[in-house]
Amino acid sequence: MKITAVKTYLVTHKLPKWLANSYFTYDSRDALLIKISTDEGLVGWGETAPMFGVRDIIDKKYAPVLIGQDPRNHRKLWRQCWGVNFGNGMAMGGLDIALQDLRGKVLNQSVSDMYGGRVRDKVEVYASSVNYSEGREPEEQYPADAVALVEQGYRGVKLRIGRFPLKREIPFIAAVREAIGPNVKLTVDVNGAYSLPRAIQMGRELQQLGVYWYEEPLPQQHYAGYDVLTSTLDIAVAGGECVDSRFAARELILRRAVDIIQPDVSLCGGFAECLGIAEMSRMWNITCIPHCWGGALVTAATIHLVSLLPDATSAYDCEAPLLELDVTENPFRDKIVKQQIEVRDGYIEVPKGPGLGIEIDEEALKHYALD
Repeated sequence: MKITAVKTYLVTHKLPKWLANSYFTYDSRDALLIKISTDEGLVGWGETAPMFGVRDIIDKKYAPVLIGQDPRNHRKLWRQCWGVNFGNGMAMGGLDIALQDLRGKVLNQSVSDMYGGRVRDKVEVYASSVNYSEGREPEEQYPADAVALVEQGYRGVKLRIGRFPLKREIPFIAAVREAIGPNVKLTVDVNGAYSLPRAIQMGRELQQLGVYWYEEPLPQQHYAGYDVLTSTLDIAVAGGECVDSRFAARELILRRAVDIIQPDVSLCGGFAECLGIAEMSRMWNITCIPHCWGGALVTAATIHLVSLLPDATSAYDCEAPLLELDVTENPFRDKIVKQQIEVRDGYIEVPKGPGLGIEIDEEALKHYALD
């Protein structure tokens, strides 16, 4: 079997209203999809963030390396591609998802089966996220949206915070906690909005509200100051979605800069890098809960990844890794697959089919492709 083509699709979808986190407002959903074809008719699909230069790396660097190669030689191909991309974890992450999807179809095994078998057949989901949105004030929107998600069966909810002063945001976070009750996992994501003093001040308030974790309160550049934060606060500090390899994650782990590390399979080089980060973090008793913000391909890849991660300890009542599920409008999650990923009672079943276990509807995909 030989790889015959590597094709990328830049896809976009206009949202009816803008959404926002602490610093960024957006009115469209965008993604870069990768299709790897073979001379025997099998194809593999991947997805990553469409950041500047990523598509060129895949089209101009990876494609010449891969075409003519046997897709079953994954370790060889992964290393060859990693060597020509100058350390771009996004490009390698999206490509690795496609290669693993293809290899699973060749071997008639799911991705999680290829990595030694799952430790769980379903993964617990938390809804991500309650965002700032056009025409709605968070004081009214956040509690209502959080309650609606819990009523749909979600056992955890993430809020975007950090856009307004603390004295405004603390009351509506408290209102969410009161509205959903103490048994729902409540997490917050600041997207790097705070200075260190403000992050400490907010962290102490969140501790009192029983927030499950406090995600990326400081800027993500080298995660400076995070080790001070983790040593100062009792609340778990989460971060690491911006790490682009196991080497970048190692530095965070050695500093104990986070209590929960969040590698993203589509951003940090793929499955092997994420599993390497997870195993390394266990040596320092740091929990790995992967980041996931994308369409059906990234979501399916992360479901398989989470299914491979063990619980924090062997205790009967122990924290299991969670799946982050983007619940905002996204046709690349819902419209380009022939069968949607379903949440039932707060869990998602791990796809059992070959590769990622989902099938892309290429006719639907063409509706969103820019070229």
